[in-house]
Amino acid sequence: MRILTIACSLAALMAASPLSAQTLNVASAGDQNMVDYVKDFLGPMFEKANPGVKVVSVGTGAGDSGSQKIFEKLDAQKGSATTDFDVVVIHQKAAGQMVKDGLLDKYTANVPTAKLATGEAAKNALGTDVSGYVIPMFQSQTALAYNADMVKTPPSTFAELADWAKKNPKQFGYNGIKGGMSGVSFVAGWVYAFGGDAEKLMKGPYDAATKTTWDKAFADLKEFNKNATITPGNAGTLDMLNRGEIAIGPVWVDMFYSWQADGKLPPNMKLKLISPGMPGQPMYYAVPAKAGQKKLAEAFIALATSPQVQADGIVKKFNWYPGIDASHLEGKLDKAAWDKLFVDVTPADLAKNGKAFPIAPYFNDILEGYEKKVAN
Repeated sequence: MRILTIACSLAALMAASPLSAQTLNVASAGDQNMVDYVKDFLGPMFEKANPGVKVVSVGTGAGDSGSQKIFEKLDAQKGSATTDFDVVVIHQKAAGQMVKDGLLDKYTANVPTAKLATGEAAKNALGTDVSGYVIPMFQSQTALAYNADMVKTPPSTFAELADWAKKNPKQFGYNGIKGGMSGVSFVAGWVYAFGGDAEKLMKGPYDAATKTTWDKAFADLKEFNKNATITPGNAGTLDMLNRGEIAIGPVWVDMFYSWQADGKLPPNMKLKLISPGMPGQPMYYAVPAKAGQKKLAEAFIALATSPQVQADGIVKKFNWYPGIDASHLEGKLDKAAWDKLFVDVTPADLAKNGKAFPIAPYFNDILEGYEKKVAN
């Protein structure tokens, strides 16, 4: 009923501009579930509110390579009157490049829900100012998963974690920087905690000399690793937690809850987003600069980023955190769904400790430093 109310409201807003017999082409980077989300959930809802409009959902592939294909398509059509896509769903790296190359429309002032997304991810994509060009579809976040039967008082900071690991050898596990992004996120969080100015790493400007100040942080991480277990990957960390082989490890929150919902993790597993924070990353809704259906595209994104659709689609279907600020979903989720996603890691925790990944050159410096000074 609430979804119907939103759809009807959007239909009323768009009544002054007939939208009959039009096609909205939505291209999504990411896994097939992203394509299906538009095809099976958002598309039919939008079409019902706008009779005569057809939403076509296409996928370009998982990961940054999927966003790269969208970039190449838009770049190839720069000289055309319109592009093939009206809405694109893209990763941070591609979004920054598309803004720099003039491939995206500065549209968010025309979408009322844009003001509900005030987090850093709505403004900064790995060091590029994307304000006005994107609205986050969802936020994927890393946190520490822990076995509450084995860890009665989980660490709250990286410093407390380092002490805990020393007292509990091999009970902390992560996948380094080659086995998955949860390990990369942990290493970035470690450098944020012990390397100096985390804000500078996330926002720039880049200074090549900065990496020389991380020697102690990397030396301490090398020492920390002596008491840690290196797992085979994101799933490997969860597997080892499930088998009781480790007691704490960094994981993707949505993956954690999906495993728990499937019975692959016991209910005594909990999450903690420790201070000063761990990185996550969003995917963005954007409109190509030469989209043929800009008004339709803006209306579609307004629907997709409305609090009720974020609650019913993003949170309940995928266990992702919402793209808009989580506080706007209070009252939109039943208590069970809210408790599931926001009890261990609260909206306040996300606002305080949900960090962005470093800007690209610092990101590369951290990976290089880990290889040379920690993993050797």
